[in-house]
Amino acid sequence: MDSIISIPSRRQVSKPSTTSSSPELLPERPPYLDHPSLLPLRLSSSFHHLLQCQAHLTTSSLVRHPFAASLLLKLSCSLAPLPHTLLLFSHLPSTPYLLSFNTLLKSLSLSPSPHVAVSFFSSMLRSGLIPNIFTFLPLAVSCARSASQTDAEVVHAQAIRRGADSVVFCNSLIHAYAACGLVGYARAMFDEMPLRDLVSWNSLVDGYVKVGDLRSARCLFDKMPERNVVSWNIMISGCLKCQCPESGLELFREMERAGVLSDVKTIVSIATACGRLGLIRYGRSVHGYFVRSFREKNNLIFETALVDMYSKCKRVDVARKVFDRIVEKNLVSWNKMILGHCIHACAQDGLALFDEMVQIGEEDSEVKPDETTFVGILLGCSRAGLLDEGRRYFDKMTSIHGLKPTFAHYWCMANLYGGLGMVQEAEEVLMSMPEDTESLVWSTLLGSCRFHGDIELGEQIGKRLIELEPYNSSRYALLLNIYIVAERWEDFEKVKEMMKQRAVKTMPGHSLFDLKEIVHSFKAGDRSQPEMKDIYSMMDEIAAKLKLRAHSHHHQLPI
Repeated sequence: MDSIISIPSRRQVSKPSTTSSSPELLPERPPYLDHPSLLPLRLSSSFHHLLQCQAHLTTSSLVRHPFAASLLLKLSCSLAPLPHTLLLFSHLPSTPYLLSFNTLLKSLSLSPSPHVAVSFFSSMLRSGLIPNIFTFLPLAVSCARSASQTDAEVVHAQAIRRGADSVVFCNSLIHAYAACGLVGYARAMFDEMPLRDLVSWNSLVDGYVKVGDLRSARCLFDKMPERNVVSWNIMISGCLKCQCPESGLELFREMERAGVLSDVKTIVSIATACGRLGLIRYGRSVHGYFVRSFREKNNLIFETALVDMYSKCKRVDVARKVFDRIVEKNLVSWNKMILGHCIHACAQDGLALFDEMVQIGEEDSEVKPDETTFVGILLGCSRAGLLDEGRRYFDKMTSIHGLKPTFAHYWCMANLYGGLGMVQEAEEVLMSMPEDTESLVWSTLLGSCRFHGDIELGEQIGKRLIELEPYNSSRYALLLNIYIVAERWEDFEKVKEMMKQRAVKTMPGHSLFDLKEIVHSFKAGDRSQPEMKDIYSMMDEIAAKLKLRAHSHHHQLPI
């Protein structure tokens, strides 16, 4: 039975008339749309049901019909794992409709391997199918998620060739180019668009924010013919990303004056800004505003932001109350509270909360400790001088939890030893770091922590490491940072000259910054020092506020 479903496209219908009986072609609803064998596909809600439907369509040969195959493939995209859907597609006896190709492209673009969508698109073209505008939309999403300039240019060229120039697609491509860091390309495309909508403006503003060009973003923002809450959220979050929380709060005030209603994302950003600035009164107002204005009282993201905000404002007791009221806590919530205790309050409370987290993690895999958790724990041990506990947690990190220590963890252990006067042990910890650890992003964050303000101790360790490995650039990085923190610029220049004479080059990507908040609980809200340097905020777990004194020679931190 090759085909049970017949597909009549049209039929002749005689229109009653007393004068003539000329035939007329009228559209009719195809009967295969209501075929009883396809009804289970419309009602399926699980992968198990999908497999049953697939078996039925295969044994009855209905899968040979393009419509049935397309319906099955569409359902598989929503219910089945992606490998199953791809396997099903490769074994379909009939070519599905273009709609099915587009649906599968969308699934690929949202998968963990979005770049596969472009390869699938190429095979689609080779099969003879002609794409439409709905084909290019998921491709643009794929390029944005994979941040592939090559794929973006290929998709752009194919879209021009096929005449896909709708505003929606152009907006998606602007976003894709911005995600690739090619904001110049995005701006050129924006300028060439004959028609723009609000999404076009928002996409380009977001592109400038992504590359850290806050000035251009604000300039374009001010020129927008209209703005919505998304526009304001992009700018406010951009200010936070560029370490300008004061500007974010000022934008929020402008937003209120403009009569634009804020949403949860706005309030989360403002709570984060209050935490970074130590504005506890303003933060409380934001908390109250959320309670009064939003029906959704239990919002995990906002509650987690409150925990972080109250902790940074040295009100860890209030943060703990908020944390305890969270109905469903995730890993970020636990990390925020543990870091709050370990950095801003009693480290022992943070360690106790960690033990509670481990117990819950035995039942819920979503809250198992990660690298950030152990940074907080080791910092707590360092602050409290808990040597035995710090050693034990450092060992558990690898032996029990299977996590690989990063630069941050080694440095916290060295800081723990150094704080107790065990300089030789601190040296040994730093020397025991694997070489590949140095290249991790954590080195940017913790590369210049001081040993509890003991410059002499840090200098001693730095010089000792250089003696042991005179051609390892990372050993010089520590000493350079110590001199920057102490404002000993002559010594700084001597070390730079020594590196030049020995032909030692600075490690790529190894930035030098002073992370005062972690080691010294940097005083929030202190505006006595000039502009802060932007640092990586450890997945925003430790949004440290850093300020370095300006020097008359305007020394720049080595990269």
